[in-house]
Amino acid sequence: MQDGNRRAIIAAFVANLGISIAKFIGFAATGAASMLAEAVHSLADTGNQGLLLMGAKRAQRSATREHPFGYGRERYFWAFVVALVLFSMGSLFAITEGIEKLRHPHQLESAHWAVGILVAALGLESWSIYTAIVEANKVRGEKSWWEFIRQTKSPELPVVLLEDLGALVGLCFALIGVLLTIALGDPRYDAMGSIAIGILLAVIAAVIAIEMQSLLIGESATGSKAKDIERAIEGSPHVNSLIHIRTLHLGPEELLVAAKVALDASLDFPAVARAIDGIEDAIRSAVPIARVIYIEPDVERSPTPT
Repeated sequence: MQDGNRRAIIAAFVANLGISIAKFIGFAATGAASMLAEAVHSLADTGNQGLLLMGAKRAQRSATREHPFGYGRERYFWAFVVALVLFSMGSLFAITEGIEKLRHPHQLESAHWAVGILVAALGLESWSIYTAIVEANKVRGEKSWWEFIRQTKSPELPVVLLEDLGALVGLCFALIGVLLTIALGDPRYDAMGSIAIGILLAVIAAVIAIEMQSLLIGESATGSKAKDIERAIEGSPHVNSLIHIRTLHLGPEELLVAAKVALDASLDFPAVARAIDGIEDAIRSAVPIARVIYIEPDVERSPTPT
C-alpha cells in the first residue's frame, strides 16, 4: 500500500474513533435517534478502517503453491467487506432506529449537547476528508472525482473518500433533524434524520460493493498502461507484430501480462529466448507494476485461401 493511502486511512480511523465516542455520549445524554444512528455509523467506519489496514497487511504475503500469484486481491476482498459492514451495521440499523422512533416518538433531552457534539464531529470529519482529498489529488491527475473512484485500482482511497463524504452528509442530516426537533418540538424530525442517514449509507455501500465486485472479478490495465505495454512490445527488436494481449490486475500494484507475439521467423531458439527476455525488460521498464509476464512467440502466417 502506498504511504498516502495509509495516511488517509489512519486519519479516518482516528477521527471516526473520537467521533463515535462523542456521539455515544451524546446519545446517552439526549436519546436522539439520529445521534445513535450516527454513533453506530462512526463505529462501523472505525472498524472499516481497521479492515482496510488488515487487508493491506495480508496482501503483502508472499506467493505460495496454493496461491502462486500472491495475495494482492485481499485488498479488494476486505474493501468489499467494508461495503457489507457499512450496509448491515450502518444503514439497516439507522433505518430501523428511525422507523422505531417514528412509531414511538421520544422527546430529546439536553438537545443542545447533541448540537455541540455534532458540530465538533463535523470538524473532525472535515479534517479526515481533507486528508483523503490531499492524498487522492496526488494520484488523481486530470480525472474527475467520479472517474477516479470508478477507474482507480487501489481500493483504499475511494472507500475512505466515500465513507468520509457519507459521514459529513450524515452529520448534516443528524444536525438538521435535531435542530428541527428543538425548533418545532416534534421528535419525528430527529427520526427522519436517522432514516435519511440510513438511506445515504445504503447508497454509498452499494457504490463501494459494485466497484469492488468488478475488481474482484478481475480488471485489465487502464488505457494508458495498456498502450504503454503495447508500444513496448511492438518497439522491441525482432518483433514483427503483436498478435493479441491480455492484462489482469492481481492487485493494485501488480499486473499480469500475457501476449502472443509474431517474431522474426529466421531466429533460432536461443535468439527467440533472448528476444522474449528483451520484450519482458521493455514491458517492465514502461510499466513497472507489470510483475508477471508471459510471452508466447509465433510467426506471421498468410491468410488461409478460401
